[in-house]
Amino acid sequence: MLNVTGTETKKSFSILLIEDNRADAGLVREALNENTIPGECVVIEDGDAAIRYIEEIEADNAARCPDLTIIDLNLPKVPGLEVLRALRRSARCRDALVVILSSSDIQADRDSALRLGASRYIRKPLRLEEFMRLGAVFRSLLETDPHRGSTFRPR
Repeated sequence: MLNVTGTETKKSFSILLIEDNRADAGLVREALNENTIPGECVVIEDGDAAIRYIEEIEADNAARCPDLTIIDLNLPKVPGLEVLRALRRSARCRDALVVILSSSDIQADRDSALRLGASRYIRKPLRLEEFMRLGAVFRSLLETDPHRGSTFRPR
């Protein structure tokens, strides 16, 4: 991206992390930081609050839809798949990148998430080094955002 003076600037990304486990949320944030992904990461700890956040974006024309939403499936109050449904029903955010990051390795969960429009389904890593590698995955997804003219398309 070029600024008005013709020099290159980095895009600032808006990331929404919907995760009730504070340790996992901290690891995701650290992975984002280690990969120097510029921008803001908003953390919401339950599905009901996440749906209200999406509704607020929908109602406010000045609000920015997240460039990337990372959703845990097993959330308090409202499950992650319902949050994904709400996001895909949103007129403003329906095409946003969504990664499901879950401890579930159940094929039915994976199939449901992808059928509902998740861009990727990733099982939560068990080792710290693997968790840190997620930052590169998120960076790659953000850099190939369909709104920036690449060939990436959410499923």
